[in-house]
Amino acid sequence: MGSELKGRRVAVLATEGVEQVELTEPVKALRDAGAEVHLIEPEGRPIQGFNHLDKGDVFPADKSLHDVSEEDYDGLFLPGGVANPDALRTNSEAVRFVRGFVEADKPVAAICHAPWLLVEAGVLKGRTVTSWPSLRTDIQNAGGTWVDEPVQVDQKLITSRKPDDLPAFTRRVVADFGAGIDDRRVDTMVEQSFPASDPPPGP
Repeated sequence: MGSELKGRRVAVLATEGVEQVELTEPVKALRDAGAEVHLIEPEGRPIQGFNHLDKGDVFPADKSLHDVSEEDYDGLFLPGGVANPDALRTNSEAVRFVRGFVEADKPVAAICHAPWLLVEAGVLKGRTVTSWPSLRTDIQNAGGTWVDEPVQVDQKLITSRKPDDLPAFTRRVVADFGAGIDDRRVDTMVEQSFPASDPPPGP
């Protein structure tokens, strides 16, 4: 186990419908780097993962939103899937939780459809982010700039497009959750992946 994130506490906010690989790979990378990671579900219920449209594993939650505050954590990770962030963005407590991290200038990472929560939290004005391409208009309407990159970093906001970008995304998340981003610049990763406009894989 590494020690890059030793002493760091990371919140992972998810609910039923999370894309399983977008949950498990970053969580494993964070834990392997020494972080204490808590899986948070709004009501503390078990979380049904999905592999695209097929049910995957069920993950027990460590905490509910009633048990935690953004003050308890050093960073926040938001996995994707379609149903997961779509449900969370209708939960006012979840939206406040996400907004709290951004307002506190703590690292926030979101992949695939998870930037829907950033849209709902009203934190994208003037920010440059990436996501699954179907979110492009939502992000632009929220005042953000959408780019087609494997990983996009804007201050302490780290975003990525899809499962195929996970290797680059998880490396950046571990690095930035450990060190933070102190130079306040927009930095785009140049690692290559196939285009975000590719159709999603079949079930």
